[in-house]
Amino acid sequence: MAEDSHRRSTNRALLTHVLLPTLFLTAALLGGVRVGAEGGAIRFVPPPLVTLILASMLLALFARGRAVVLGRWLSSELPAAENVSHALTLACLFFASAQAFNSVLPDAGLLRWMLSFFFLWTLWQNQFSSFDARRLLRSLAALFGTAFVVKHMLLASLYEPGGGWLRRLAGVVAEGVTLGTLGGEPQSNATGYVSFFTLALYVLALVLLPPAPREEPEASTSGQLQLRERGEEESEAVAPLNYE
Repeated sequence: MAEDSHRRSTNRALLTHVLLPTLFLTAALLGGVRVGAEGGAIRFVPPPLVTLILASMLLALFARGRAVVLGRWLSSELPAAENVSHALTLACLFFASAQAFNSVLPDAGLLRWMLSFFFLWTLWQNQFSSFDARRLLRSLAALFGTAFVVKHMLLASLYEPGGGWLRRLAGVVAEGVTLGTLGGEPQSNATGYVSFFTLALYVLALVLLPPAPREEPEASTSGQLQLRERGEEESEAVAPLNYE
């Protein structure tokens, strides 16, 4: 029993201090990678201000939905080194969230502001609605999936050098609106693969992220003992009355 408890605590420590920061940092680094359509030049796009605002709102939702219990991650009862490690993990979560938004938002143009407003409005509405961590994760998957399709499939078809059917349809529907207004510069298909891998790592890390870095079986055991002792005291207090 003690060996199983030690194994669980070791695995949980490896998850909290090693695996999660690695996944979040990898997603944060890949979220800004762009591969040019001509020549395959690789460049890194830092997260714009709107993605930092979106990441802050998302972390507030994590705290509100009890997906991340800040009082258990950062506490005066924990050792200083453990608090620093937990703070770094939460910082990696913040920057990975910002870069996840950065990977699915167009780099420029009208659609970038439209999708940014879509994200802002959805996250703002969720601040005042009742939900749990599982529902929040499903909502995030739908949001990122929608933005991924718009950027890496619809816009990629618009900027395809050969000119596909979507480009011709957009030219008819949005007559007088330039493609530069709708989005940014054309990018290689490799950018879409990198973005998909980024989102997959980010969602995987969110699934693995525990609400608290430590389990507290002792607290539940002590609570059961207190309830048991309270029940025994009540039974002893009621017994003399029934006897008389």
